Amino acid sequence: MALKRMDNVGIVVEDLTGAIDFFLELGLELEGRATVEGEWAGRITGLGDQRVEIAMMRTPEGHSRLELSRFLTPPVVADHRNAPVNALGYLRVMFAVDDIDETLARLRARGAQLVGEVVQYENAYRLCYIRGPEGLLIGLAQELG
Repeated sequence: MALKRMDNVGIVVEDLTGAIDFFLELGLELEGRATVEGEWAGRITGLGDQRVEIAMMRTPEGHSRLELSRFLTPPVVADHRNAPVNALGYLRVMFAVDDIDETLARLRARGAQLVGEVVQYENAYRLCYIRGPEGLLIGLAQELG
């Protein structure tokens, strides 16, 4: 049996609406929004009885998704949003964009901050990291040529 695909990347946020707005500005589409609650969901996560507001964001071609979650119960227990790029564990999500400068300008209007600088890797890519809503680390990559 073969792996089919990576379905989504999950990101826990405090301000679900603000995160949705940011990723809409980046170019993702809101696929749906719902509240997931109850003992059945807690059996999956190991958190017991839980209540979580989620929003599923989809890339324009429909192949990749972000699941944004805001936990109502139980409360969030850890915060690694400001971890540096070399921290252990899941850290960032990277998006391919047509024009990195135009994307940065739009996202800066929504509060994004450049982490380092925009750099060019050989003749292949222009790349950067930004801090998006709530300090989330997001990579942007513009393929050249």
